[in-house]
Amino acid sequence: MLSKALLRLGTSAARHPWRVIAAWLVAATLAVLAAVAFGGRNVDSMTVPGLDSQRAAELIERAGTGQEGMTAQVVVTPLDGAATFFDHDSARTALTRLRTEVKRLPHVLGTSDPAGALDAGGDTAVRGGLVSVDGRIAVVRVQYPDQSRLSAEDLDALVRLGDRLRAELPLRIEMGGSLFYAFSDPDGGASELIGLLAAAAILFLAFGSLVAAALPIGMAVFGLTVGVATMTVLAGVTDVPTFAPVLGGMVGLGVGIDYALFVLARHREYLARGLDPREAAGRAVATAGRPVVFAGGTVVVSILGLAVANVPFMTVGGLAVSIVVLTMVVASVTLLPAFLGAAGPRLARAGRIGRIGRALQSRTPGRLARRRDPAAGAAHATGWRRWIGHVSRHPVPYAVGAAGLLLTATLPVLGLRVGLPDDGSLPHSRTERRAYDLVAEGFGPGSNGPLVIAADPAGDPGVLDRLVAAVAADPGIASVAPTHLDRATGIATLVVFPTTSPQDKATADTIARLRTDVLPTAIGHGPARAHVGGAAASLSDVGRRTSQRLPVFVAAVLAMSFLLLMLAFRSILVPLKAVLLNLLSIGAAYGIMVAVFQWGWGGALIGLEATVPIVSFIPMFLFAILFGLSMDYEVFLLSRVREEYLRTGDNGTAIVEGVSRTARIITSAALIMVAVFLSFAVAEDPSTKMFGLGLATAIFVDATVVRMVLVPATMTLLGRTNWWLPRWLDRMLPRGPVGTDDTDAESTGEAPRPRLADR
Repeated sequence: MLSKALLRLGTSAARHPWRVIAAWLVAATLAVLAAVAFGGRNVDSMTVPGLDSQRAAELIERAGTGQEGMTAQVVVTPLDGAATFFDHDSARTALTRLRTEVKRLPHVLGTSDPAGALDAGGDTAVRGGLVSVDGRIAVVRVQYPDQSRLSAEDLDALVRLGDRLRAELPLRIEMGGSLFYAFSDPDGGASELIGLLAAAAILFLAFGSLVAAALPIGMAVFGLTVGVATMTVLAGVTDVPTFAPVLGGMVGLGVGIDYALFVLARHREYLARGLDPREAAGRAVATAGRPVVFAGGTVVVSILGLAVANVPFMTVGGLAVSIVVLTMVVASVTLLPAFLGAAGPRLARAGRIGRIGRALQSRTPGRLARRRDPAAGAAHATGWRRWIGHVSRHPVPYAVGAAGLLLTATLPVLGLRVGLPDDGSLPHSRTERRAYDLVAEGFGPGSNGPLVIAADPAGDPGVLDRLVAAVAADPGIASVAPTHLDRATGIATLVVFPTTSPQDKATADTIARLRTDVLPTAIGHGPARAHVGGAAASLSDVGRRTSQRLPVFVAAVLAMSFLLLMLAFRSILVPLKAVLLNLLSIGAAYGIMVAVFQWGWGGALIGLEATVPIVSFIPMFLFAILFGLSMDYEVFLLSRVREEYLRTGDNGTAIVEGVSRTARIITSAALIMVAVFLSFAVAEDPSTKMFGLGLATAIFVDATVVRMVLVPATMTLLGRTNWWLPRWLDRMLPRGPVGTDDTDAESTGEAPRPRLADR
């Protein structure tokens, strides 16, 4: 049985702590060395089989136009407010020098030449989209090879050149483009540090001991090091998206500290009963470790379920995050008991500093007094017992009120719009944002997100003329650049500029209209074909694909969670209730995301300077992660309620005792997760903000409204039917890893009580 295996594993680790710690040190060192030797760079590959934008990319690659690589743009305007590039020789000379020096940078394949176009005439430069109509703004577009041949050094070289030329030329110089998106430093480092510090403070207040606070942090750092290093090795084999390390760090820190907190709390309970520290560590892993393994496995399986979307970068990103979560589960049942064994009896006492922490607890508003329960040998939060008892005595108003609150918070989901937040959503302190604003001012907002139409005429000589005329006539298109025709393959590419910004819904409508009406009409029924590509089109396609697959994914995760909980708790209604309540908390998180990011409510509090659509792949990613994380609290809470029910046979007592025993730990764990996730919500990148705010909101709602109100209220209303399971189904099901009748006996040596669930 799992309990016996965990008991042996935890006891062995506690008895030989330095061997286990040394083994983890070796594993971390080897993982880091492997990452250095064999690791790869994170790459944002939007390759998605079967999408129209992917077909366009394949045609562009066949043509070898260079448009399949990375790009940057250098946007300039004279410092003299009265000068223009039309009539000021000094400004034009400076523009020529800038373009020449950019072209000399390593790996630059070519650049546009606004100064050369100006020599041919101002109208020529304007028609080519290189100089604005008023002559105040010029753009040097820089073409690089694909991302696999570049590194952050290429971005650094461009930035350093810009810094030098700003001091030498009479120009304001701003920069942007996909090169910045790919190689800018991620927001994760500082956010992870802030999250760790917040977690340490919460742990200290929860346990009143520096040693007890340090152990979960130390375990999480070990696990994160191994997990992220392994993720880097994976990047050497396949394309791991750039958001994966940030998301992996976010989720890894949260679940790692959470899992350690639950095991540590059980360990201190056993120490309070007078058990030897090594035996206490083994039993803590056997009891609290079972929900850790079960909950961690649920998180991993939920995230791996992203494969049903058939979007490769999401599948690989989910795999990378799952590696970090799995590493944290292993650390919780091996490294943590080693730490507990090494700490010995010190965890049973707080010491002088710990007494200060407990004094701070006692002065906290709404503090929860604790008292000893000699029978159970555990610390009970009498305030929580009173609260849960109060909810259980008035289940109907609390159930209706809490459900109504969450449903109200979910309502904004009806207006959810997926899209691509562009550089216009970045802070004004970023050069990418300032470049975006200059381009929008001089050339129109659509110039920041051009579409690339790839066409194969297939021998039809007039198709290109018809195509250009039809596209230019569309009301959503501002201009069409000159057609580039590859003589060897006959493939033509048209760069077209919409009238609206990349993140505008009207741009997605224009893309759809080009595909369904404009291009088919221009091509006719001949063999020619044309496809719409570019970054905006790719993100639009990914959004449509994930929206189509989301119902299938949600149904699969719900079914899996229901089956696993039914196995764990030998019940039909408990898992059904859990699934529905988890949906409510996730729905509320989605609704708050829409209100903040799309409607702008409170956006300034997290540094959001403009409203943005929800990134297309985030809803599915968040559902996978949040459903798994919310199942953590469900498993931890219900396993304790189940233990009490099997011990007493009374549903009401089991609810009050089980929830109150876990309430302080669950709320502390939730505070840690919320602190970690909110530290990412203040990052500069809107996608990171969405992940951070969405995760923090869902965990807060889940640990408060759902676990402390809805769960006791609904379980009280259901009564003994909570544990109903048809006998024929009970005979068919294997014994689950959590909450089965013999689990407590295996871990504590107590005789098992008669089974009550199916009477």
